[in-house]
Amino acid sequence: MAAYKGHRMNPDKFEKGQIKLYLFVIPLVLITGLPIIFIFFHAFKPMEELFAFPPKFITTNPTLDNFRKLFKASRSAGIPLSKYVFNTLLITVSVVFSSVVLSSAAAYAMSKLKFIGRDLSFKINQLAIMFVPVAVMIPRYLVVEVLGLTDTYWSQILPLIPLPVAVFLLKQFVDTVPDSLIEAAYMDGATELHVFTKIIIPMIKPALATAVVLVFQQVWGALEASNYYINDEGLKSLAFYMNTLSNASNGVAGQGMQAAASLILFIPNLIVFCILQKNVMNTMAHSGIK
Repeated sequence: MAAYKGHRMNPDKFEKGQIKLYLFVIPLVLITGLPIIFIFFHAFKPMEELFAFPPKFITTNPTLDNFRKLFKASRSAGIPLSKYVFNTLLITVSVVFSSVVLSSAAAYAMSKLKFIGRDLSFKINQLAIMFVPVAVMIPRYLVVEVLGLTDTYWSQILPLIPLPVAVFLLKQFVDTVPDSLIEAAYMDGATELHVFTKIIIPMIKPALATAVVLVFQQVWGALEASNYYINDEGLKSLAFYMNTLSNASNGVAGQGMQAAASLILFIPNLIVFCILQKNVMNTMAHSGIK
């Protein structure tokens, strides 16, 4: 009698048992992937295909005219496009770094440190997840105004640093770090900073990568800060500029510019996700293991 080989979730070669899985996964892949493909093709459609009926999913005569019109319109503006790119890179890098560092530190404190108000702090963080940005728009503006941060980079950086979802996600990972490992580090003379940087951070790298993706997506396409807190055109973000530029030509000719601007703003999100995809998938796989 042949020995039982067990069940393998990831066999080395194709097996008939995988057909059921493919029948379930392929429709999901199409549903999630087709919009991404459409964004790419839509940006390269000529004018007659943009307004074709029925609409064409894949363009038959791709062109770069939409991008030429977009960059031509940007050259006619008083502020060069490079200035908006610099502003966005500065804001994005500052927010992503600050948010991930502070969120991971808060997650470590709420999970492993003992202090008065620890549980209350975590409950407040959970409560903050329920609030959409529009709900706190007016209080946030009043805080920025009172602190005198209008027309500064700080008004576009500080309000975006807190991300309750990232704190919640990171805390779930820190909870899985054995207390005995931390206690052993204390016995060896490690400080809190050493434990955090040398033990906690390496063990929650998948969650950190996911937090980077979440924060980046929030910051890269943000329009609110440039719209509400900034009057100086030289301090506004690329997303706001692209949105304003395409809306200024909000006619038949402007549709192609809007499609090109959407693709330009979408590509960095896709690149960041592709780079960190492995860690993000590890986060999803690990989230159900306790």
